[in-house]
Amino acid sequence: MLKSLYIQNFVLIDSLDIQFENGFSVITGETGAGKSIILGALGLVLGQRADGKSIQKGSDKCVIEAIFDVSKYQLEPFFIENDLEYDSDTCILRRELFSSGKSRAFVNDSPVGLGILKELGTRLIDIHSQHQNLLLGNTHFQLKVVDVMAENEILLIMYKKEFSRYMGLKRELKELEAKAAQTKQEEDYLRFQLGQLEEAELNAGEQEELEQEQEALAHAEEIKGALYKISQLLDGEESGCVQLLKEALSTAGSIDRYYPKAKEIAERIRSAYLDMNDLASDADSQKEDVEFNPGRLDWVNDRLNLLYTLEQKHRVSSIEELIAIRDDCHKQLEEINSFDEQIAELNRLISVSYQELLQQAAVLSAQRQVAAQRISEELVRMVTPLGMPNARFQVEVSPKEEPDADGLDLVRFMFSGNKNGDLQPVEQTASGGEISRLMLCIKAMIAGFTALPTIIFDEVDTGVSGDIADKMGSIMRRLGEKMQVFAITHLPQIASKGKAHYYVYKQDLEEKTVTRIKRLTKEERIKEIARMLSGSSLTEASLANARDLLSDN
Repeated sequence: MLKSLYIQNFVLIDSLDIQFENGFSVITGETGAGKSIILGALGLVLGQRADGKSIQKGSDKCVIEAIFDVSKYQLEPFFIENDLEYDSDTCILRRELFSSGKSRAFVNDSPVGLGILKELGTRLIDIHSQHQNLLLGNTHFQLKVVDVMAENEILLIMYKKEFSRYMGLKRELKELEAKAAQTKQEEDYLRFQLGQLEEAELNAGEQEELEQEQEALAHAEEIKGALYKISQLLDGEESGCVQLLKEALSTAGSIDRYYPKAKEIAERIRSAYLDMNDLASDADSQKEDVEFNPGRLDWVNDRLNLLYTLEQKHRVSSIEELIAIRDDCHKQLEEINSFDEQIAELNRLISVSYQELLQQAAVLSAQRQVAAQRISEELVRMVTPLGMPNARFQVEVSPKEEPDADGLDLVRFMFSGNKNGDLQPVEQTASGGEISRLMLCIKAMIAGFTALPTIIFDEVDTGVSGDIADKMGSIMRRLGEKMQVFAITHLPQIASKGKAHYYVYKQDLEEKTVTRIKRLTKEERIKEIARMLSGSSLTEASLANARDLLSDN
């Protein structure tokens, strides 16, 4: 509920700070006093767009702040979703406008965009005006009314969850089919690539080994000559170091009897002799193994050319990367081969989900049919005393071809205000006054089934008077027993029904005229209702009539 409203420097309002209470309250005042200005300020703090022209002349900044009791609205998910500080009892909306045309919006002192402010505002206040009566012809609004009366909240949550799953599966199928079609076009090319790579019989590390072998084969004669020279230098008959070491070993042995250290020298020479002898033998042996093999060299060159060609084609620089490309081709072709199975499985899941949707939609439809009949009967009963004795109203629930986010039902409100008139869509046949009364009754009817935001009826009583106005006032008063309700009215019959009465008026100051609002005392209220009855001249009769109206309530 709206607890208080603070307005500073907005149009004709220099400063306004007023407290409100729960129940049914009425707002009255002479035409042009500024009731629409207060509604305009409230609209701004609820997210409507504005410009610098709304700021009072001579001011640079306008501030509007509304404080709400949100203890019954279960708004925590909204605050969490939008990363806002949540207070389970109080919510403060503030809007600041600047003469430059810029504006700022805040929720609980956290800056927010107008979209968030507007969305939150719709959950806190419902300003019901002639313009909003157009909602009555909106099929989504009509369906919402039926679902509220049918108490379908839990069923709808379950249905929407399944519908979301169903649509997700369909999107997944569409994406998979597109991917399958695209990869099918690439299948031949992938198979050609894979064939080339598999035919190459690639082995990790092979390229490095072949490049080493190529070098060896290309320099076979040079290698063979070098190994022969090494063999001769080590073990040649005349100057080989093996023979020299053998002679040095014999010499060391000739003095070991009288020079003990010669034994150590001999051992070291013997070790070197054995190593050089082995090395000479290995060099000679390897020399015999090396031979010029043109055939093998041609094969190595051809093999390396194949590998280089494949690397160049695939824009890589190693055989390991070619192997990775080969494996990826394998993977893609396996995926292509599995598309049919995946698509078949998705189609099966979609079919199962669709059947579940139809079952849940059937339950919703049954609930809606019962609620539609109840709404039709209850609404006629409520509007008949409101100057619509021949009103006929019917909620038609017809099936759609395919389920959507709301189910399988198309809801239309059908109406006739004449005894013999054909039922037609309400937006095509009902007058503005009839729509206002229908909307009033609908909101009074659904208030017992859901927590509605604060409702402000802005001259919803236009075109009615007398007993009808009295009955409309009674409906608003009963609605106020369930929630906070405001009525901006010119009718004393409605004004007398309010639990609280606020009066909007203009005050002339030395330099300007400003709009004020105050809550009336009991005596002030009697005079205001008397004024509404008889005009500006108060008479004893009008005062007595005002007292009677108030005493009846």
